[in-house]
Amino acid sequence: MGITIKEIGLKTVRRLLKTPFKSVLQQVDEREVIVVSVKGDSGQTGYGECVAFETPWYTEETITSCRFVLEQVLLPLLANQTLHHPKEVWELFKAVKGNRMAKAAVEMAVWDLFAKQQQLPLWQFVGGTSQAIPAGIVVAADPFQIGDKVAQANTAGYKRIKIKIQPNTDPSMLKSVVNNYPEILFFADANGSFDEDNFKRLTEFDDVGFTLIEQPFGEREWILHSRAKQQLKTQICLDESIASVEDVQQMIDSKAGDIVVLKMSRLGGWTETLKVVELCREHSIGMWVGGMIEFGVSKAHNLALASLTGIHYPGDFSASNYFWEKDIIQPAIFVDNGEIQLSDRIGIGYTVNLPE
Repeated sequence: MGITIKEIGLKTVRRLLKTPFKSVLQQVDEREVIVVSVKGDSGQTGYGECVAFETPWYTEETITSCRFVLEQVLLPLLANQTLHHPKEVWELFKAVKGNRMAKAAVEMAVWDLFAKQQQLPLWQFVGGTSQAIPAGIVVAADPFQIGDKVAQANTAGYKRIKIKIQPNTDPSMLKSVVNNYPEILFFADANGSFDEDNFKRLTEFDDVGFTLIEQPFGEREWILHSRAKQQLKTQICLDESIASVEDVQQMIDSKAGDIVVLKMSRLGGWTETLKVVELCREHSIGMWVGGMIEFGVSKAHNLALASLTGIHYPGDFSASNYFWEKDIIQPAIFVDNGEIQLSDRIGIGYTVNLPE
């Protein structure tokens, strides 16, 4: 049975983070997103979240450019369309170059809408099998605060902690922190801050005890990543380099990584992300789901993604109160014994409360 799109809404949400989020690329103190709502002829509404940042420090898209593309290009293409499967949105937007974060927000809303029409939780609609998702957080703070932040995360029960690194980070300091918590998986995230000149410096992090090092070099530095994969015993994970199925194939062909970070917003939505998951399964590539300092709508979609077979590593899944005093969904997402239980409610599983 098809769904005819009757109403499409855009709502801006802007809130302060409880604590600044620091990386080598940027410090984020305040977050603005666009929530997309898509209402079908059955009266149900699906939700997506556009998680581009205010300036182009992470991708070339910004929240301002996405708003323009959504209003002027994508939503007119979707309005009044009758769809028989949510993947048709990808085909509908195919003539529009790039703008994957804007596309993803709309696609997410339509997938949520279809799951609700089928009276299924989104995680079941996409073929998920795991209802308990291991939770992980990112420690993005000044070096002198890292030990305290990790201790707090351990107390809260998180099973994986990712620490931001750069060439001037002290590996010995991190090693002492990691050694204190042998039961926790530790990831390192370099955000592309290393290059050929400081390659040797990267190798000094090989003995810290990290499960993986995420994106040590720039987005298109396939040769350097391949060299790191050959020389380091720590697994190499690619994040910013992965924006399409073709990028994953490039990583495989050039032997440039062991693991990929799945970021649905950067991949353009569910359709492309599911293709990436299938390709990774075929080639035994590790996977985990990355976050974008997002609100509960995006996180709910990511939790559904993390329920798929083959996604074994804990993703960027924190409780609703980790970044925000109050999230935009109810009930709030919370971590219990290091896990988040997926909802049995239809669609994304949460009520969305948007500002007036």
